[in-house]
Parts: sequence; structure tokens; C-alpha cells
Amino acid sequence: MGINNERDIEANMQIGPTDLGMVRIFIEADGVEIPMDFDPEEADEIAEEIKAAAMAARAVKKR
Repeated sequence: MGINNERDIEANMQIGPTDLGMVRIFIEADGVEIPMDFDPEEADEIAEEIKAAAMAARAVKKR
């Protein structure tokens, strides 16, 4: 599976802080739960990557 392969899978995603000062991205799909914890600096880096990807997607969409 690659980033450009579409799938017909529904998933829920939650993002929030944990009691231990981490940022958790929690994904649930088809009975599978994936909790991913990041320290705040890593979460900032991920947020920057998401914003950069959104900007790149907008550029592709305008073509």
C-alpha cells in the first residue's frame, strides 16, 4: 500500500494530550486501535509536515 493508493476503510482519529505530557494520535479502524505517543517537539514536527503536505496538495489541486 502506498500513499497514493485509495482504500475504502473508515477510521476514527483523535489527537490530544496525555496525562504524562505526551501528544497522542489515536486511530481506530475495524476493531484495531493504534495509539501513537509523541513528545511535544515531535508533535510540532509532525504538525509542520502535515501543513507542508496540505500546501503541496493545494498546489496539485490547482493544476
